Amino acid sequence: MRLRAVLLLGVCLSGGNLFAQAQTGTIKGHVRLTGKLPGNPIIRMGMDPMCSKMNAGKRVIQEYVAASIDGSLANVFVRLQGNFPQTPVSSQPVIIDQRGCIYTPRVIGARVGQTVQIKNSDNLLHNVHGYSGKDNSFNFGQARAGIINDFKPKNEEVMLHLQCDIHKWMNAYIGIVTNPYFAVSDKMGAFEIDKVPPGTYTIQAWQERYGFVMKTVTVKAGAVAAIDFTYSGNEKPAASGLRDLVLSAD
Repeated sequence: MRLRAVLLLGVCLSGGNLFAQAQTGTIKGHVRLTGKLPGNPIIRMGMDPMCSKMNAGKRVIQEYVAASIDGSLANVFVRLQGNFPQTPVSSQPVIIDQRGCIYTPRVIGARVGQTVQIKNSDNLLHNVHGYSGKDNSFNFGQARAGIINDFKPKNEEVMLHLQCDIHKWMNAYIGIVTNPYFAVSDKMGAFEIDKVPPGTYTIQAWQERYGFVMKTVTVKAGAVAAIDFTYSGNEKPAASGLRDLVLSAD
């Protein structure tokens, strides 16, 4: 009898999830650079012999523009703007690692109040500095491998810039938003946002060198809305990326 009740509960929960999914839609998109692919500078790590040693034989570049041959753009933060029903903030942390004196991933998204973990996988000192204009700033040192620090962003901010005060070439960005409808484009320039309530929204893309592009997207229940973003390469640098762009790679 007890087993039957558990099975019935499972069926009900599964049916509820399917019903909820049928009442929402999905956005699938692609981001492309149509202009000439820019060259990214090689990172010179000579100021720290330990970083140089960890990357011996590698050609590490500063990926201001992570584009493939066909112009597909990775590391583009995409989010929906608008008023949405309240949804629980995920209990799963968003993680940025420091490995080989590079932040990985370079671009992530998180919700206000969600835990962001900064991890040091390098057995050397890093100093993580979050530059914010919205009361999300933080600054702490991590002296050895295995150290993890948590912080919870307080306010929406697109984008929060992370940099190591010791190794100035280390850069990462966090898109902090109030709703769960965001994504970061992958190496193929693709992104997906699911379980979106039906409606018409402004959808915004951010790329660290080329800034913001905005479009309108209409989401229908049980359907997929397709949308593409393009950058010409002539856009002005993103305001939150200016600090990164003027720094030497040495």
